[in-house]
Amino acid sequence: MSTYAWVNLCSVLVPFLFSFHPRLRFHKNWSAVSIAVLAMMCLFIPWDAHSTAAGVWGFNREHLWGINLWGLPVEEWLFFICIPYCCLFCYHCFPVIGLHGFSLATARNISLVLAPLLLVIALVHHDRAYTFTAWSLCAIWILVTAFIQRPPWLGRFYQTYTLILIPFLIVNGVLTGTGLEREVVWYNDQENLGIRLLTIPIEDVFYGMLMVGLCTTVYELVLSRRIPRSGVRPQIGQG
Repeated sequence: MSTYAWVNLCSVLVPFLFSFHPRLRFHKNWSAVSIAVLAMMCLFIPWDAHSTAAGVWGFNREHLWGINLWGLPVEEWLFFICIPYCCLFCYHCFPVIGLHGFSLATARNISLVLAPLLLVIALVHHDRAYTFTAWSLCAIWILVTAFIQRPPWLGRFYQTYTLILIPFLIVNGVLTGTGLEREVVWYNDQENLGIRLLTIPIEDVFYGMLMVGLCTTVYELVLSRRIPRSGVRPQIGQG
């Protein structure tokens, strides 16, 4: 098995197995997860394919199976399934252990800081493809979500993403070369700020936020269709 495939498998194995836990029953929401992941991939796969072809980032063949789909390694496609699955699993499960999210006021304040900051940096560095696209798109998602949609789950999303940053960065660290002689995924520093968290471009933090944020938006939209006529949403674990 390729290095990249092992990273995907190790990431998703525990969340997948615990999806069937009787207190969690995350498997009851697989249809919502599937729709959310597919919707996110409609943006991220073309973006990824274009950036790979343009040399913004790329992949070392020694860590891959060698099977490509639309110019991307099949492991990269699996990444966009496995990692969002893990993130939505955490988002689903954290309330079970008493983590119900930041308050609406805190979520609004986070949005008021993040969105303008990301937009300014993106515009100042408009000539750096990864910085501009990742940070501007993330800022747009924040603005639309926080100030137009104003969903009650935004504080829960921010708390979840803050907590999963550690495992997310561990996975990205391995992919970008931590502990390896050659990285799985390489980045052209002419297309980003050149600021690294160990081996990870800082842009990955907000690339990940956008990826998980889009998934959460669609996931919550699909789940909202399941609200019974009484208007009471099913509790965690009741699917």
